[in-house]
Amino acid sequence: MQQFKALFLKEWRESVRSFKLIWIPLVFILLGISDPIMNYFMEDILKAVGNMPEGFMLTMPELQPADLLMASTGQFQSIGLLVLIAAYIGIFSRERQNGTATLIYVRPVSFTAMYMSKWMVASIIAMISAIAGYAGSMYYTALLYGTVDWMKFFAMLGTYCLWLLFVMAVTVAMSAAFNTSIAAAVTIVIISLGLFIDSLFGAFWSLTPWKLANYGIALLTDSVLLKTYWLTVLMVVGLTILSTILGIVMSRKNMGQLKI
Repeated sequence: MQQFKALFLKEWRESVRSFKLIWIPLVFILLGISDPIMNYFMEDILKAVGNMPEGFMLTMPELQPADLLMASTGQFQSIGLLVLIAAYIGIFSRERQNGTATLIYVRPVSFTAMYMSKWMVASIIAMISAIAGYAGSMYYTALLYGTVDWMKFFAMLGTYCLWLLFVMAVTVAMSAAFNTSIAAAVTIVIISLGLFIDSLFGAFWSLTPWKLANYGIALLTDSVLLKTYWLTVLMVVGLTILSTILGIVMSRKNMGQLKI
């Protein structure tokens, strides 16, 4: 426990010193507030730009609060996840490559504590960022469009935080398994390409980890079967545990790749 505490504080200080605790939540806040504001003022923006054909009539769709939260989730799923992966994909591999990990490995160290400290710090900052992003999105959505059921909103937020735990578990595990460039490529294939494939062909199946964020949004409109939702939650929890085990095993195995 003492090892975990020391390693956790080390990773936390590193994230604070590199300003990840500031700029990553700011990115999510900007992503979260962009859709409610842009959609609300889109008609005025188009009128101000001008150059519309004479007699052109623009009819903006009637958006519901859930639609805006769905749009914000889409921003988080594309740009937000890439930001998180880029920020933490080198959390293991860079330490091995630049030799700083030797300062840790000269003492008996628990690889479980090492992996868990890195994963927990990355996950905490990811969840803080998501909460900040959804708070910004919900504020402007409530201000401009109306509110949603708050219990359903918090259920959606908790679901997305669970999804982020899985994403960061995969990211840290890949960093433990490969060097930075390969880890980034594999993680993007697993997460981003997986989301893209699921968006194209996901109608043919209902149980994949990539649907969890969408099912969280669907809770707002009661448009998801609870059995399907909970089975997906269990799948994501199981894959998170498997990713954690893989990360611990690979961090121990790749200790020999240290540069001294």
